[in-house]
This record gives sequence, structure tokens and C-alpha cells, in this order.
Amino acid sequence: MFECDPGDSPLIVSMPHVGTELPETLLPRLSTAGRAVADTDWYVDRLWAFARRSGAGWLRARYSRYLIDLNRPPDDHSLYPGQTTTPLCPTETFAGEPIYLGPLPDAAEVAQRREQYWRPYHDAIQALIRQRLKHHGFALLLDAHSILSSVPRLFPGRLPDINVGTYGGRSMSRLSEGKVVALLQTQQRFSHVLNGRFQGGYITRAYGQPAQRVHAIQFEIAQSAYMDEQSGVCSAASMAPLQALLEQIPEALMVAGHEDLYRPQPV
Repeated sequence: MFECDPGDSPLIVSMPHVGTELPETLLPRLSTAGRAVADTDWYVDRLWAFARRSGAGWLRARYSRYLIDLNRPPDDHSLYPGQTTTPLCPTETFAGEPIYLGPLPDAAEVAQRREQYWRPYHDAIQALIRQRLKHHGFALLLDAHSILSSVPRLFPGRLPDINVGTYGGRSMSRLSEGKVVALLQTQQRFSHVLNGRFQGGYITRAYGQPAQRVHAIQFEIAQSAYMDEQSGVCSAASMAPLQALLEQIPEALMVAGHEDLYRPQPV
């Protein structure tokens, strides 16, 4: 259902939307758009591969978000009330195209997918966090995502290249959050925003508990920053400038922010 490498550093990288697989039994029910899984977080595992090589815990979903969205709450309440979002088991693409040819998943099917696919992923996150707390005294969870730079149905205009979410500062200490922003401000090639349209999904909000020495941050990267959105082509060369910047983020948090991450934060 997902790939898990426990690693040995305080960092955990979660990639809940990088999967493209769909159960064979589901395929006959899906539209052409549904089978295309266009809303995949393309190449995010390649973008952050350096973290795995340096010992980070690694969680990589295999199945598409069209089966079940691992970054949505189990009770399916909206993370962005009043804004267009997709549910736990999506029925439309980001562009509003139907994913199913006929009947949509009913409550029983949603519950079955939640137990079979959603819960094991979250059990794994919790296990990796417990290991970090035991061996390092703190845990740093980085939830990695990407999206087309322009999705009119979800947000107006064009996204900044790097969208950082800390649930309005609630999922990570302010000092550590500031270190990320300061790093991004040292360069001018990639635009960035903190807690803009994407403030962090369920994973960031549920597990980021600074008072318990668990810090979580979401990176939503505009795909135009590292690949050709029209053709879908992504090369080592197109990815290299962004990767060079991203590689500095865990180091800045681990070294400069170590004492801050270790110290319990006031609620």
C-alpha cells in the first residue's frame, strides 16, 4: 500500500499523493479522467530523494489519491470551509471532471477504503514519530506535495513556486518556522508564501504538536518550478535548481533549530 523506510534521523518525509496505482477491480468504474490520475504529485519522491539518502524516515504512497486521499481527515470534514476542496474519496478531479462513470462510492465503501488504505499509512506515521521521540527527543515531519501552478477551480491566479504550510504557526514552533522563511528569502529564483492558500492538510494539522516536541510542515510546490506542466516532462536538469534549495531546509532545521525543536513549546 505504501513504501516505508524507517531511517534514523529526526526527520520524516511523507508523500501521500505521489502514488499512481489503482486496484484492478476499480478500473472499470472509472472515467478516462479518473484513470489518468492527473492530480498526482508528480516526481515529488525524486525532488526529496536526498532526504532519504541522508537518513530521513520515508513514507511514499503507492495508490492514487483518487482511491482515497491520505491527507484528509477520517471523518471527511472540510479543512478549508467555504473553499472548493476534494473529499476523502474524491469524485471529481481538480478541474471538476467526474472520476466515476456510474455510482459513486457509498458510505460502506468509503469506510472500507479508510480501514484498508488510509489507516495503515497513518499508523506508520505515528510509529515513526514515536521512534523519533524515543531516540532523538523530538520529531520533524515534512509533508511533501506538488500541484499545477494554475487550477482555477481551486484558487485564483497562479500559485507561488513554494507554498509553506504550518497551520498558521500551530504545527511548528515559530522560531523554526522563521528559519525556513529566512532561508527562502536568501534567494530570488523561486517565489514563496507562508500559510497562503495551502496551510497544511490533515497530516500537518493532526501530527504537528510543538508542545509535544513534534513539529510538522507542509511543502506544496508548484509543478512549473521543476517540470514542464504541459508535456509532463521532468529531467534532472529541470529539477536541480529547486532541489539545491530544498536540500538546505532539513539542514537548517536540524542544525540551527535543534534546541528549539527539542524544547517543548507553549500551547
